[in-house]
Amino acid sequence: MLTASTACPGLFYNISAQDGILSRVRIPGGILNSEQCQFIANIADNCGGGYVDITNRANLQIREIKTGINIEILQRLQELGLGSANPTVDHIRNIMTSPTAGIDPQELIDTQPFVKAWDDYITEHPHLAGLSAKFSVGFDGGGKVSVQNCVNDITFAAVAENGNVYFQLYLSFGEKGQPPQNTGILLKPDECLPVLAVLADVYLDHIGVTSQRKRRLREVINDLGIENYLRLAFTSKSLTSQLPGEILHLAVDKFGVVSHYFCQLPITNYQLPAQTDMITVPANSIGIHPQKQAGLFYIGVVLPLGRWETWQMRRLADLAAKYGNGNLRVTPWQNLLVTDIPKKQVAEVETEITRLGLNISPTNIKTSLVACSGKRGCAASATETKDHALALADYLEYITLEHPINIHFSGCVKSCAQHQQADITLLGVRIQSENETMEGYQLYIGDGKLQKFGYQLYEYVTFAELPKIIATMLCVYKNQRLNLNESFREFVYRYDTSQLQRLFTVKSIPNPKSHV
Repeated sequence: MLTASTACPGLFYNISAQDGILSRVRIPGGILNSEQCQFIANIADNCGGGYVDITNRANLQIREIKTGINIEILQRLQELGLGSANPTVDHIRNIMTSPTAGIDPQELIDTQPFVKAWDDYITEHPHLAGLSAKFSVGFDGGGKVSVQNCVNDITFAAVAENGNVYFQLYLSFGEKGQPPQNTGILLKPDECLPVLAVLADVYLDHIGVTSQRKRRLREVINDLGIENYLRLAFTSKSLTSQLPGEILHLAVDKFGVVSHYFCQLPITNYQLPAQTDMITVPANSIGIHPQKQAGLFYIGVVLPLGRWETWQMRRLADLAAKYGNGNLRVTPWQNLLVTDIPKKQVAEVETEITRLGLNISPTNIKTSLVACSGKRGCAASATETKDHALALADYLEYITLEHPINIHFSGCVKSCAQHQQADITLLGVRIQSENETMEGYQLYIGDGKLQKFGYQLYEYVTFAELPKIIATMLCVYKNQRLNLNESFREFVYRYDTSQLQRLFTVKSIPNPKSHV
């Protein structure tokens, strides 16, 4: 067992939480086979609280561990391909990609090989243990289930040009909370790994690798300047020696500086979808959808708050083995996919999922409901966020919406469970009355700008008051939106704070069940 040099949980070192030891299992790319699922369920039952939590990076967390996970279990995890063969790099954040990589009918390229290549590279190069635990990389294949707007330090986003597929390079720099920005650099697929390696090396060259608190990539780039950081990477000997047949071309990118790239393409004329710092659960990640493999389907399953009970885990692993190829895929939106289901058996699998008490509707209020561990799991939390989130979901059960609304419960300002803005953020606070201290929330509406939570609509709301307030907000939105396609965030943008407070009067809608 290693000594933890970070507050981030890992597999080979212990991190204590309020409810016991917390262990994180990295799942590069988010794909688990049925044998791995069964073994993790055994660990959670025998060592932990009888459940695992899916995180916003598609990791698995085992909570409420009392005595730690012994060396034999850790070795078995390594044998199953779940524990890194090099424990010193286990702290590095999970590599993110679309949960539909390889099965998405619209994807430009399958990104699973890129995830594996970078994971193998990290394992084989011990010096990368110096990377910050928060050094994060994502690969987006250009499909309908995109992770391009998920928070990563470095993102490679697939684009098509003249019949060929390239990766657009995004880097995190600028203001804190700002999404990764397009550098204007296009790379051929086989150039991604060498470029990623030198981007990591330049970062390591400019941090104190032995310091307790390692700077984020964004901070390093801000200090160096984006143009200098790119120049150091793209002119490094290690990169040019790996690609001896290539000639480095120069172009003026959108930052007004000379940067290097490998393809002679008119990048100044190339347009990509705008990024946003607000989270959106892709509709195609929940429900029944055809794969690019003829006759096969995947089913996106809602896991309320990302919590996966071990009995559900075992049953779903059995379903995957019986009807599919034995794989399950966890998503950065804390849900999961059952894949490779033949068309004639889709209905049967859907029925089995329903029997597990789970839902596959993209409009279910729990689809985009997010909560941190709350007071039981974290001393910093002011409220029992998970209990409150589930109680709210039950209260809102009878409100039907065409589009999922992201409601985020955060027990403190650190916002561990979700880094992007939500449609509605509920920040836990303690409300002091004359006779008692009550759990309550500050209520924010996401504004799509750089503010962490958006703008504040209500300063102090007790949890007893909260369900009616949220129900009123959703019913007013549903009844007064311009059309069925107007999203909640588009609706609230049409009003200022005082107007919204007048619209959202609790007494106007006493019970959501009478307004469905």
